[in-house]
Amino acid sequence: MNINSTQVIKIIAEINFYISVILLVLGGILSVFGSHSFFQFNEDLYGALDNNLRMVMVYLAFTECMIVAYCWIRNKFQIMIIVGSFLIMMIGSLGFYGEINAVEIDPTFTSFFLYIGLSHIFYGVLVNRDKHTVSGRQPHSNVD
Repeated sequence: MNINSTQVIKIIAEINFYISVILLVLGGILSVFGSHSFFQFNEDLYGALDNNLRMVMVYLAFTECMIVAYCWIRNKFQIMIIVGSFLIMMIGSLGFYGEINAVEIDPTFTSFFLYIGLSHIFYGVLVNRDKHTVSGRQPHSNVD
């Protein structure tokens, strides 16, 4: 059995990617249950803001399931580069949400979205690189 370092890195990246998918889905679903959630939701959220952040996490979990299912069906995991970028942008969005509504947002969200976003991007880049290598194509270049 001959496994080179590139294959090992790809296997580790794939395992890490699926762990990040599971964490995102669990994090979203468990947000509904305050005592089991990964995050602390500020008691300052009341009235119209009550449970907004929790519901965003549930929608995010549902969306992640749909995107991963699409990627499996189409075998197009390169999309994860874009998905990961949006997950990292969620850090800024949550900061903005907290600032606008004058509530403190759990700092765990930052590390959560950073890890999950980077995992998605890294896996998407590796899959994209492998697709170009297998097909014998190189990424497009403007050099003639």
